[in-house]
Amino acid sequence: MVYRIATRSAQAATRRALAAAVPRQAVMPAVAAAPARFYSDKPTPEAKASSIIDALPGNSLISKTTWVTIGAGLTAFAVSNELYVANDETVILAGFLVFATLIGRTVSKPYANWANSYIEKISNILNEARQGHTKAIQTRIDAVNEKKDVVDITKAMYALAKDTVQAEKEAFELKQKTQLAAEVKAVLDSWVRFEAQEREAEQALLTETVIKKVADSLREEKSQKQILDSAVSEIEQLVKSKKI
Repeated sequence: MVYRIATRSAQAATRRALAAAVPRQAVMPAVAAAPARFYSDKPTPEAKASSIIDALPGNSLISKTTWVTIGAGLTAFAVSNELYVANDETVILAGFLVFATLIGRTVSKPYANWANSYIEKISNILNEARQGHTKAIQTRIDAVNEKKDVVDITKAMYALAKDTVQAEKEAFELKQKTQLAAEVKAVLDSWVRFEAQEREAEQALLTETVIKKVADSLREEKSQKQILDSAVSEIEQLVKSKKI
């Protein structure tokens, strides 16, 4: 069985060497032209060993060693009992696992950075939204606190408006009364003026009538004689009384 495994491993190694001969010849000039700094970026063997140990399951070195021992024992048991035969598929699987591991390690850090940045971005957005929501709620609370006395203020304003309406009503009534009194006074004044004018007209007419009658009576001879006799008698009385 060991001979069979060794034969198959040698055949697989030969095929891999033949398949990699041409690409290796094409890659050698590029590798020769690459800067030496790529070699300086390679991790040290201690770092590689530490990374391999860290990749094993377990929390302590003893548990990780136990897992390695169990895996090696199970592999040896499976190979010795021909439960598993190493063939080309095994080599391909091992290469795929190695390649997948390398790809995973290469991609894990950029992906982790991208994921962390995306998570941080989402966290910032959520924090800003929370802060904005908190600010809006606080603003609303402040606005409500400012309006907590709106009932008392409304009652006071209603009472003031009621008093204002009552005062306006009284002022309107006084204005109407004043206007009515002014109109009545104007009517009375006009009536008084009319009566005064009527009395003046009547007095003027009466005076004119009396003067006319007196003048007419003075033109009569009888009246003139009576006036003359009356004057003579008055003079005689004055002479008799020795006042003249």
